[in-house]
Amino acid sequence: MDENLLDDIIRRLLEAKNGRTTKQVHLTEAEIRQLCTASKDVFLNQPNLLELEAPIKICGDIHGQFSDLLRLFEYGGYPPAANYLFLGDYVDRGKQSIETICLLLAYKIKYKENFFLLRGNHECASINRIYGFYDECKRRFNIRIWRTFTDCFNCLPVAALIDEKILCMHGGISPDLANLDQIRNIARPVDVPDQGLLCDLLWADPDRDVEGWEENDRGVSYTFGADKVAEFLQKHDLDLICRAHQVM
Repeated sequence: MDENLLDDIIRRLLEAKNGRTTKQVHLTEAEIRQLCTASKDVFLNQPNLLELEAPIKICGDIHGQFSDLLRLFEYGGYPPAANYLFLGDYVDRGKQSIETICLLLAYKIKYKENFFLLRGNHECASINRIYGFYDECKRRFNIRIWRTFTDCFNCLPVAALIDEKILCMHGGISPDLANLDQIRNIARPVDVPDQGLLCDLLWADPDRDVEGWEENDRGVSYTFGADKVAEFLQKHDLDLICRAHQVM
């Protein structure tokens, strides 16, 4: 992707901040397609289980809250001054999913080794078709652009290992996860299935009132107890599981 165009897109998105609000940024359909195509290539050239080093700032769900994303960079430092790992759920619910995902993709293309994006359960066509992203794409552009984003989301990595000690994902661990190579070996592009390892990495939840594995109230995946976390950490010589997916 042309470096000057990429810098111009980033500049326009960052200039959207207007006091406490953010104005809508006009990107062309062609510009968005270029962002999706270029970032897809970057995602597929990096592993599905990213191996990263501290220091790195880890960020949870953004959900189309573009003003919050800009505030986050104000506090934490704009790339590449700080390294970032985002844990997914960039779209849906908020009013500016398009600006949010476009700035994140642009930073990913520009700072490949400093800026990392994992997949959340909302980076999936069957979910963001319902929770707002599809409607935003249709209202501001067309359904084709939503499909372009879907193709890009299907290439996102699903987990990251920091300093070989902190395992990060959007949702949680899985009863199907026996070793970390299974994550590395998930083929991409891929849609999120309704069960199995990839589904659990994006959907599972911890529950302090549960022992072992139980069905998840979401109707998808499992909840897991502290016993399963301790067992998993010990088996894989890890210190911590870091995840998003729920308000804390």
